[in-house]
Amino acid sequence: MLSHCPVFRVEPPLPLVGCIAFGLIDRGTNIIQVRPTTLCALSCIFCSTNAGPKSRIRQTEYVVSLEYLIEEMEKIVEYKGRYGIEAHIDTVGDPFTYPRLTELVQELKQIKGVETVSLQTHGALFTEKILDELSNAGLDRINLSIDSLNPEVARKLTDTEWYDITRITELAKYIVENTNIDLLVAPVWVPGINDEEIPKIIQWSIQVGAGKKFPPLGIQKYEVHKHGRKPKGVKYVSWKAFRRKLEEWEEAFKVKLQLSKENFRVHRRLMLPIPYKKFETVHVKVMAPGWLKHEKLAVPPNNDRVIMLVNADGIPLGSKIKARILTNKHNIYLAEPLI
Repeated sequence: MLSHCPVFRVEPPLPLVGCIAFGLIDRGTNIIQVRPTTLCALSCIFCSTNAGPKSRIRQTEYVVSLEYLIEEMEKIVEYKGRYGIEAHIDTVGDPFTYPRLTELVQELKQIKGVETVSLQTHGALFTEKILDELSNAGLDRINLSIDSLNPEVARKLTDTEWYDITRITELAKYIVENTNIDLLVAPVWVPGINDEEIPKIIQWSIQVGAGKKFPPLGIQKYEVHKHGRKPKGVKYVSWKAFRRKLEEWEEAFKVKLQLSKENFRVHRRLMLPIPYKKFETVHVKVMAPGWLKHEKLAVPPNNDRVIMLVNADGIPLGSKIKARILTNKHNIYLAEPLI
């Protein structure tokens, strides 16, 4: 079971820009985040998006129509310029829960201007067959989150008894040795839990041959998020202390760990217009259930963005109401009903 929540299929006329949980996100660079699914097989104790079967704050999971995703992606690439675009499949769950993942990669690669397709995963659903298919479809890079090489610690971190890190590391080697996909190992350092594991992961990543075209490692800092999980016993580490630790590991293992945008050919690009200002009042129609509890999805009359309504329990689907925009950064909208 991937979730206890109902799954909502996202199709027209619901826009694909505006919601952090699904669709397409443009943050003003040449990278476009592609989010075809919210589902996840794991319930990681540090998950920033509270994903997986053990989530108790989600009320809906989303799966986006493949054809619709590609159609809207074409429009964004056309707007931003048909060159140097990276499509990064980085869901609030795990891309491997998307039933048409291979087709998605293949279709993205065929869009003129998309030069790189990458994805982010914990690898729990890896098989040789799907890795071969993704390689043949043109996938350029997998950012693989391996947070411990110790099976017991790995199961604790994922809060999933069947999670088999030994199998995943075998398949990581398979990626390097048998596919055209570049491997970037991206552990999350969760201070107080996997401190001793990170050096082992660095050493293993170098030995396995990760990072032929891109850096081999991208160590992530555990951050506390409003709706994310907050495991007991985790120590807060400042960004200054985190960078200092990276420097120590760089010196010890002679590998670059402090990465920059240039390492991934990331650069500024024209961003999609933001049509709704912060604190602006807009008329919206309530269209679908929201992602988290007490939320609903709504759209304005122009149907150009999807807006997440908070504190919207008592508002039925189909209602037409006024709402005040609370946040609009990068065209991701939260609004409160005015009723």
